[in-house]
Amino acid sequence: MDLILWRHAEAELGEPDEGRALTPKGHKQAGKIADWLDRNLPESCRILVSPATRTLQTVEALGRKYRVHPELAPDKSAEDLLRAANWPDSREPVLIIGHQPTLGLVASQLICGQPQEWSLRKANVWWIAQRERGDITTSYLKAVIAPELIASSGKHHPR
Repeated sequence: MDLILWRHAEAELGEPDEGRALTPKGHKQAGKIADWLDRNLPESCRILVSPATRTLQTVEALGRKYRVHPELAPDKSAEDLLRAANWPDSREPVLIIGHQPTLGLVASQLICGQPQEWSLRKANVWWIAQRERGDITTSYLKAVIAPELIASSGKHHPR
């Protein structure tokens, strides 16, 4: 199974937390990552997003169908996220658009075998995959993508 973790792009400060919107920089970040994801995600990828405004605005840049999942809200746990993704049993890749510290805890748990306080930067994608060799299944980091590493394609995504 492939699990792709995408942290929401840069958002405004303020309260309530769930209603914070993306900044202009955040919209640009989301567009760059969306361009990369659109070229690299399989069509069969299931896309799950937190109900927070900033994650919804981030995923809108991708222009694909997605499902809002309450188990991905900012106050939910790494276990909630893994359950929502059906890790490690999903038959298709799963893209999660979510929040810190949950994304970092999930990434560390899958890569190192125990949760640690790793930080995924805003708008970054961590692509974690599984490899089977005989009776042993291991997880590995397939890619880490940051918006500043992607050249603009000029493609326009809906907001």
